[in-house]
Amino acid sequence: MPYSAAFLAGQSFLRYRQRGGERRSPLPDFYIGAHAAVANIPLLTRDVNRYRTYFPAIQLITPNGV
Repeated sequence: MPYSAAFLAGQSFLRYRQRGGERRSPLPDFYIGAHAAVANIPLLTRDVNRYRTYFPAIQLITPNGV
């Protein structure tokens, strides 16, 4: 994973925790989102809200096309 993606994941996870997010939310989701953002690649997910909140620049591919 590129350093810039790991750094972005850490920043995003910190914002998530500061907003009251629970620890049980997997940090790997933030690594995946950050990697997609840095590499500028679309992401297939069902967790639209999280990725739009913390990684608004990435293109999401969702089952419902939302």
